[in-house]
Amino acid sequence: MNEFQIHQPGTLQETHTLLDRFGEEARVIAGGTGLVQGMKLRLAQPEHLIALQRVTGLAGIQDSDRGIRIGAMTTHREVELSSLVRERIPFLAETYRHVATVRIRNMATVGGGLAHADPNQDPQPALIALEARVSLASPNGMREVSVEELATGYYETVIAPEEVLTEIIIPEVNTSSGTAFLKFTPQTADDYATVSVAVFLSVDPNGNCEDVRIALGSCGVTAIRAHKAEEVLRGRAPTPQRLQDIGEAVAGEVDPSDDIRGSADYKREMAAVFTRRALEQARNSINN
Repeated sequence: MNEFQIHQPGTLQETHTLLDRFGEEARVIAGGTGLVQGMKLRLAQPEHLIALQRVTGLAGIQDSDRGIRIGAMTTHREVELSSLVRERIPFLAETYRHVATVRIRNMATVGGGLAHADPNQDPQPALIALEARVSLASPNGMREVSVEELATGYYETVIAPEEVLTEIIIPEVNTSSGTAFLKFTPQTADDYATVSVAVFLSVDPNGNCEDVRIALGSCGVTAIRAHKAEEVLRGRAPTPQRLQDIGEAVAGEVDPSDDIRGSADYKREMAAVFTRRALEQARNSINN
């Protein structure tokens, strides 16, 4: 690991000043679980680390007229244990409970995980299925980006060098909807998933699908939303045959690669299987 200098600003303005001063030589660091590992492997060698721990207003979970707001410096563990999240979006708390180990969840931050853009991490599919958005602050003001559009490739995002991810906004979840998050980990429960699937499903009084969102992790260079597969179900009843058709559509929509957790073909098969299971679980959770 190369030598570096740590800076600890107290405000976003100070953070932006440091980013402007050091330019490409600087990296923002939140919990550090991803960046520090990359530095150890010499995948990243910044000369200046701008730590966000002391920046005011970046942590906490709050209710708002737009839904739940989660500060970027909120840890995974805090989301997992939040009474507000567990009451309003229990499947999100459950998703964060499955991330790595308790020790890592106590360090890793929600914003840091999204900015790191590892396509194998669990929260991204869940947040995509919930149509969550992130706020990005720059010296010129704020802008919002959907979590679905945030990552553009392996460890790459649309976040500009002068921007800082400040919060995640999760819209209100309809009480007549169901959600589910499933992941397949053939090794240990805290390992990266071979495939992960998050589903949001709402139905009308006749049992037909009003809205559906299917998002998958570990199936490409980013977490993806399976828009084509969703159209197979939208406006129709989730019958066993239709769920089979959706699974086949998902298998054709993902783009996994071969690695130690399975071949690309195997991952496509698992994506289909776990999508069907997640849809069944989401359907069964409605009004329960």
